[in-house]
Amino acid sequence: MNIRTRIRMNIRKHAARLIAVLSLAAAGGAWAQMTPLGTWHNIDDKTGEIKSEIRVYEADGGAIHGRVEKLLRKDAKPDTRCNDCDGDRKDKLVVGLEIIRGLRKVANKDVWEGGKILDPENGREYSLRMTPIEGGRKLEVRGSIAFIGRTQTWVRVQ
Repeated sequence: MNIRTRIRMNIRKHAARLIAVLSLAAAGGAWAQMTPLGTWHNIDDKTGEIKSEIRVYEADGGAIHGRVEKLLRKDAKPDTRCNDCDGDRKDKLVVGLEIIRGLRKVANKDVWEGGKILDPENGREYSLRMTPIEGGRKLEVRGSIAFIGRTQTWVRVQ
C-alpha cells in the first residue's frame, strides 16, 4: 500500500470518528435540554417582567435544587433579604438563596416533582412541579398548596 492510500484511509477513519463524536454530542445536548437543570430567567406571571436568574442543579444523590443567581427586576436591590423566610433561610440574602429543594424526576416522564419552592417575596413554600416544554427552551414551574397554585414559564439562559 502506498503512502497516498494510507493517508486517505487515515483521513477517512478520523473523519468517521469525528462524525460519530459530533453526533453523540448533538444527541446528548438535545436530551440534556429536556431537564430542569441549567440557568433560567423566571418571568413574573402577572407582569411578564424578568424577575431573576435561577440556577437549577443536581445535589443530594439525584435531588434537584435551585438557587437565585441574580436579581433582574428594574427596582431590585442586591442586598434584599428574605425577611419572611423561616429556618435556615431566615434573613438570608436573596442572591445566593436556595429556593428549590428536593425535586425528583417522575419515572418515564419529562416531569419533576415532590420538591418545594420558596417565594422569597413572601417567605411561603409551595409544592413544586417542573415540566420542560418547547424542546427544553422553557420550563413550566407550578407551585401549589393543596389544589390552589400558579404556574410560571421560565426561559432557559443556558
